[in-house]
Amino acid sequence: MHHQHDPHAWITTSITANLLRGALDLEQTERGLLPHRLPAWARAQCADPQLARAESQPSGVRLAFRTRATAVELDTLPTKTAYVGAPARPDGVYDLLVDGRLAGQAVVTGGDTLTIDITTRTAERRPGTAGTLRFSDLPDRAKDVEIWLPYNETTELVALRTDAPIEPVPDRGRKVWLHHGSSISHGSDAASPTSTWPALAAALGDVELINLGLGGSALLDPFTARTMRDTPADLISVKIGINVVNHDLMRLRAFTPAVHGFLDTIRDGHPRTPLLVVSPILCPMVEDTPGPSTIDLTALSTGQLRFRATGDPAERASGKLTLGVIRDELARIVEQRAADDPNLHYLDGRDLYGPADAAALPLPDQLHPDAATHQHMAQRFATLTFTTPGPFSHWPELCCSAGSAVRCGCS
Repeated sequence: MHHQHDPHAWITTSITANLLRGALDLEQTERGLLPHRLPAWARAQCADPQLARAESQPSGVRLAFRTRATAVELDTLPTKTAYVGAPARPDGVYDLLVDGRLAGQAVVTGGDTLTIDITTRTAERRPGTAGTLRFSDLPDRAKDVEIWLPYNETTELVALRTDAPIEPVPDRGRKVWLHHGSSISHGSDAASPTSTWPALAAALGDVELINLGLGGSALLDPFTARTMRDTPADLISVKIGINVVNHDLMRLRAFTPAVHGFLDTIRDGHPRTPLLVVSPILCPMVEDTPGPSTIDLTALSTGQLRFRATGDPAERASGKLTLGVIRDELARIVEQRAADDPNLHYLDGRDLYGPADAAALPLPDQLHPDAATHQHMAQRFATLTFTTPGPFSHWPELCCSAGSAVRCGCS
């Protein structure tokens, strides 16, 4: 006889670490469980509110469980971000995957609201209430279910209900890809959490993603490098450059040893893991003009969010950084280090998005790619890295011949 679940016989399951992927820390709050992408000790080393927002926005974080349930409910408390003078942002999207395929999407309205005034650099939080998202009519069979959280909304997990028991997804033996980058890796203007370029590339490469894309915060911070050092991974990539320019954070004299130190720290924990350094994608605004970059207030007054660089190109002579300078230096650093580190690789970001792409798919706000460009970049990245002879393609032979201590699929 066909089994019908009673839709009202909800089973509430405690949300614990073994039901979450892509989070490096879980904080118990007064209202729920808050996934973080940086551990508590790392968060304590930086008082930057932009980093605090970015790392608590769960890009790449997903609930993952195995169940026969035909209905799932999740109560969450999102934090919506609003900018004074800018158009309202759409609600963050949750993606439901069943056995790896997109099977539904939903939003949670309400929640807390964080209103940021860019001109005065102030922020005001208004508390709100939790909301519920519901997925029903799921296939009545044992299946792997994933709920990917919005990449752009801090999300406290309040309660998980299903109409059949759940258990953690067993280890499928997939490689773990640990990636760090800027807001573009974080998700910027992608359509949903599974359609950021790293999430799409991970699906194409059949790997488990841990996304440390941190909007505005890929700044060669030592605590980020130590976090990557301590995180188990089979494949690692770091995308460096745009945030350093836009913040006008350092000059070439500081940048070079900072990159070496970042890579040294990662190598302390992952001495032979394939490690890919990716330079910035094309961004005409800062190719040859240094930062700092700022929001274009003239455009903002008409309801458009656009960015502009304010530095003087002549200052490159005194060590000011542009994307052109950074690409040349990253290529040089990787070439120098690769003489003693055969598992270190370089990818020019313009191979993901270059001049021809900028003509066909311009950056709407001068800085961030749109949803179509995320798809385009993911396809390029997967082709260049996960397929032969890409740096992530010959992983088993490479890691075993190197005697890697990380989980190895050919032992």
